Amino acid sequence: MDDLKGLLSASRLNRDCGQTYSSLLIPYTMTNLKIAIQKKGHLRDESILFLNSLGISCQQKNNQLITKCPNTNIEIIFLRDDDIPNYVNKNLIDFGIIGEDVIKENNNQTKLVKKLGFSKCQLVMASPKDSDINSINDLQGKRIATSYPNILKKFLDLNKIQSSIVQVSGSVEVAPCLNLADAVCDLTQTGNTLRQCGLEQFTTVLKSEAVLIENKLIKPEKQKLLDLIKQYANS
Repeated sequence: MDDLKGLLSASRLNRDCGQTYSSLLIPYTMTNLKIAIQKKGHLRDESILFLNSLGISCQQKNNQLITKCPNTNIEIIFLRDDDIPNYVNKNLIDFGIIGEDVIKENNNQTKLVKKLGFSKCQLVMASPKDSDINSINDLQGKRIATSYPNILKKFLDLNKIQSSIVQVSGSVEVAPCLNLADAVCDLTQTGNTLRQCGLEQFTTVLKSEAVLIENKLIKPEKQKLLDLIKQYANS
């Protein structure tokens, strides 16, 4: 949330000072860039705010999946987070904004251009408050529910822990309540949902944030957008 407030403050500052980055993009309206962002969730909201702060006016209306930004020829494509690297790697989309955790989980050979500093979160280990699992070593022989089996396996192997990985696609926090698992490995920003489910986190597996990825095609207009993002980041 602090990252989101920071983007809002920067956007207001640019507006109040009469400074907009959109003027840097308008001369290149004849170019055609495609940027993919997550189609729902807080990462979508913060990505839209980030693009708006660059002067790239972006809104998703009526759950549309493709929208063209006014005054530019930039298209914003709304996709499932797991699909964004695939479209970028196939050179169908120029840039993608995605969580670093997705790149790590899928072992994508995607070109990571820049960490963007918002949508920060952590992949953590957590267990029920009344559990005897309070450290990594306590996971030996236990069942762990997660939506990140590849990251979790690497973490367990690194720490020489043999556990059963229970892969679930969502609502990981309820797994211990339903006796599906003894602990969870889940992504969290504040830890509130974990606490509401009676879980306490005891170690961090991975820190993640929004990152910018790009395809391998060489386009002059791509570099202009990268320069714009760097100028914003340094302002």
